[in-house]
Amino acid sequence: MYAKLARIGLVLAALGVAGCTDSSVKNLSEVANKQLPDSILAEMKAKGMLRNSSVMARIFKEEGKLEIWKAKTNGRYDMVASYDICKWSGKLGPKFTEGDRQAPEGFYTVRPSQMNPNSNYHLAFNIGYPNAFDRANGRTGSNLMVHGACSSSGCYSMTDAQIEQIYAFGRDAFQGGQTEFQIQAFPFRMTAANMARYRNDPNYEFWKMLKVGYDQFEITKVPPKVDVCEKRYVFNQIPADGQAFNPTGACPATTQPDSLKTAYKSYQSTYEAAYNSAIKASTPAPKPTIAGIKEAALVSDWTKKRARGERVPIEPPSLNADGTVSETTRMGRIDSPAGRKMAALDAEKAAKEKAAQEKAAAIAAAKAAKEAAKAQALAQKEAAQQQQMVEAAPPVEAPMPQSDSAASKLKKRLLGMFGG
Repeated sequence: MYAKLARIGLVLAALGVAGCTDSSVKNLSEVANKQLPDSILAEMKAKGMLRNSSVMARIFKEEGKLEIWKAKTNGRYDMVASYDICKWSGKLGPKFTEGDRQAPEGFYTVRPSQMNPNSNYHLAFNIGYPNAFDRANGRTGSNLMVHGACSSSGCYSMTDAQIEQIYAFGRDAFQGGQTEFQIQAFPFRMTAANMARYRNDPNYEFWKMLKVGYDQFEITKVPPKVDVCEKRYVFNQIPADGQAFNPTGACPATTQPDSLKTAYKSYQSTYEAAYNSAIKASTPAPKPTIAGIKEAALVSDWTKKRARGERVPIEPPSLNADGTVSETTRMGRIDSPAGRKMAALDAEKAAKEKAAQEKAAAIAAAKAAKEAAKAQALAQKEAAQQQQMVEAAPPVEAPMPQSDSAASKLKKRLLGMFGG
């Protein structure tokens, strides 16, 4: 069963259109030609993989992991390397619009023309956003990469040493004849426990759709055939003769291998039991997620202002469940030509305002000093005048002592009356 699915997957992959000539793969810089370390080559050999066999990647935001899977000689894939993502921007949830700083989620395709050996971020490859699903749903954005330099504004950023290895996996697979490889980007490992944690999230229906492709890869260990119709992903569906998938049109009549349907049904039965148990169990609190296109538009507007060098909150705004917006109080500018120009204008304006304030303060101080000196001089003049008036006034005669003749007479009289 699995061998048949593997053959289907490899045939479908071979139908992919190569996006460049051989020169886009051969004309690489020295760092892009760096070979995989012997330890990885030894592990590949032990797992039955050739150095240039087909490759695919899986990304898990919440866990911060990027996995590399390679085809074994039996056609099924096995994981050969896992890397800690250095940085990814935004929150859990898909990318909606240019400037929302969201790292994409979904199923993407990388062709040789998307590999950039001369990236400003050491090495890089474009993941292929927007894909058919994104375009059908009106989602926009450009230049979404996996790259080095550990710096992200919507990309998945790795260290330089990590991207050298990841790049080498893709390069070797292209040199081995693979025309495109698949990247599966998920918000988290889509286990029953994690799906239960996020069952009330506004992005849950989108994640349930991705989970179908996730589950089918878990079952087959072969990258699923991915198509889009009715603005949704469909996986491993084979259209009837003469029919095709239209991303915005009705889905055509399709078939699917019975072996896959049977395996998927059994897988789902086990999953449902685990999901029901997970709902009842205590689980970690969910991580922040994007609240749809409204929050994406808020962040996009913030990004545009930031790119123009305007002062904005240091962190992007967040839309709360009650519709209110949360913003950090700390403001700043991006370190860009526009930001530096605006900052210089601000500094010049602030310097002028400070100089004007200092000049006004100096004038006020001089005026106050002048008034104080004037008041002091007036006080001194008044004191001098008072002194002159005192000195010019005639002397005041002391009162004459009272004559004691009357007193003496009275004394004598009294003494006479009482026999004194």
